[in-house]
Formats: sequence, structure tokens, C-alpha cells
Amino acid sequence: MNKRFFLMSLLLLLACSNGEEENPGQRLSAAEVLGSSDVEGFLRASEPRRFNFPQDHAAHPGFRNEWWYFTGNLETPTGRRFGYQVTFFSSAIRPDADDNCGVGNAWCTNAIWMGHAAISDISSETHMAAEIFSRQEPGLAGATLNPFRVWINDWQLFSADNEFPWELEVITDEFALSLNLMAEKSPVLQGANGLSQKTPEAGNASYYYSVTRIDTRGQVYLDDQRHEVNGTSWLDREWSTSALGADQTGWDWFSLQLDDGKELMYYQLRDTNGNAHPNSGGNLTSLMGTQSAITPEQMRLEEETYWQALDGKQYAIGWHMIFQENDWIIRAVFEDQLMDVTFQYWEGAVEILDSSSGAVVGRGYLEMVR
Repeated sequence: MNKRFFLMSLLLLLACSNGEEENPGQRLSAAEVLGSSDVEGFLRASEPRRFNFPQDHAAHPGFRNEWWYFTGNLETPTGRRFGYQVTFFSSAIRPDADDNCGVGNAWCTNAIWMGHAAISDISSETHMAAEIFSRQEPGLAGATLNPFRVWINDWQLFSADNEFPWELEVITDEFALSLNLMAEKSPVLQGANGLSQKTPEAGNASYYYSVTRIDTRGQVYLDDQRHEVNGTSWLDREWSTSALGADQTGWDWFSLQLDDGKELMYYQLRDTNGNAHPNSGGNLTSLMGTQSAITPEQMRLEEETYWQALDGKQYAIGWHMIFQENDWIIRAVFEDQLMDVTFQYWEGAVEILDSSSGAVVGRGYLEMVR
């Protein structure tokens, strides 16, 4: 069976029911979702483009995949800490929104949306994850500019106008989030001026930018309690039609916010043998917002400690990272932060420690796809 047809059929089936979904027992791989098959008619990320804000915060029709990806570390006034993740994923069924829909057919959908949300309660070492699916039409999910809004059913990101601050609201069976987001730095273009090349083949790339430091304030609702929180978030935005190549199966992604005001993003793509792929890369953002590209030759990453999921997959929850004059230990705040959803991966809050003194010098997030 055509893999793309299988994926769309599965997502359409899941989207037929309302609200959050129990894990349906199906597992999707990164290669299936982000591979280079079935790309005919879709736009490709094949050359640099001019980014425009706030326009690029909204959707980019014509590309196959797009996401809005938030992670952050939050704290209550009494010192209770939480990590959180909220992601809106969109996957187009056809390149042309009007293709085969017919005139006036409000139910003909061009995209399937998937949302992921999670809370890491650090004091209890408890990780809670939720997943939601929806078809796009008629108005059940989408992304618009005027007004700025990204939504899947009652999960939503929105602004009173097209600028920050943004509001992020998510309600699940186990927890809820209501957060005010105010960017402290301008968007950072990842890769070569926003073109993030994942393989040597033309078009196997994404358009990619980040907002690396976002002041975050609001409420976490958990165990029938309301927790006032503040902290710092990170936004990753990517859109593409194909990204991974046939020799790539996953990645390790670090978003690190240092106490000295710098931010570091680095992704290590994995080949089919589990080794680092040469198209890995990243970016260092200075206190003032200037950027410096990071090549694989400049980055040394060593896995030190592991956690094993029930399916036998191992995830490195302790890393040694050496970059320029920096020598860090990247350590998960606790081991089991597995996103046990349809597209399974490990995503969780981490601390950055100076390897010599052991002092915490920052916080961030780590994502591992296997």
C-alpha cells in the first residue's frame, strides 16, 4: 500500500472522533511522515526565501507538512517546576486546496491536523501527554493571519492583533495550560538564512525559524489545582514537503537557553545505523540576537546515560556536549518523558550543567526520535 495513502487514511480515521484520542496502537515513523515519496505537485524548500513577519507565523499552503512547536520551563512562586510542550502539526492531503473538492463543498478537507501537549511535573517526576486529531474543514482546525490564530478544536494559539503577546490555551483530560507569551528576541533563521538542508538532495529541506527566548506567564492546571507560573519558552517553526532521506531515521534536537542570555539549537540527524549524519547542524544566538552557525565539525556530542522504553528503544537522557570553550553536561530532569502517542518520541525538560563545577548554567528541551 502507498505509505502516504496509509498515513492519510489513518489520520482521517482518527479525526472522525472528537477530542483527545487514546493511543490507537498504530505507530508512525519519522521516515514515513517526512520522507521524499509522494511529493508531486507540492512546493519544495529548494532555495532560500525572504522571510516576512508576522506573515510567516501563519500557514504556508502548498507545502505538505508544517508545525508550530512550543517547549518551555516554568516555575511557581514557591519553586515548583514544570516543563511543557505544545505542538500543532498540519499535513496536507493534496497540493491544491480546491482540487476535487467541488464548488461550495465545505466538508472537503485539504489537511489533517494533529496536536501534542505534555506536562513534566518535576517534583513528582510525572510526565503526562495528550494527543488530538482533527480534519481542517469546516473550520475545525487551521492557521490564519488576520486575526492571528492557530487551532485544533479547542486547543489554540492566538493574538489580539498579529504581534506578540500571544495566548496559548490547551485543555486535556489530565491537565490544562493558559499561557501569555511575549518574545524577548526577534525570530532567528535556522540553517542557511532559513533554509535547513537535511540531505544533499535538492528539496529535502525545510524552511525553519525559531523564537529562542519567550517570556512566559500564566497558569498550569493539574490535579484540580491552579498553579501560577512564569518562565521561558522556545518556538520552533518549520514547513516542508520532504526533509528526511532514505538513509535517515530520526534525530536528536537540543534547544538550550543559557543563563548568560545565549541560546543554542543543534539537531543531530541519525542515519540508518544510528550514527550522526553529516547534514546535522545548528545555531548559536547571542545575548543581542546575532547568529553563528554551528557545523558538525564544531560540535562534539557524547551519549552518557540511557533510559529504555517498554518497546526496547533506548534514549540518551545524559549527554556530554563540547562546543567552542563550553564543556557541558545536558541532563534530563527525570528519565521517563516519553511521548507515548501515535508518533512516539522522547521529549523532555533538561538542565545544562558546567562539567567541571556541576553548576546549573541553563535549562532547555531535548527531543529524540528513533
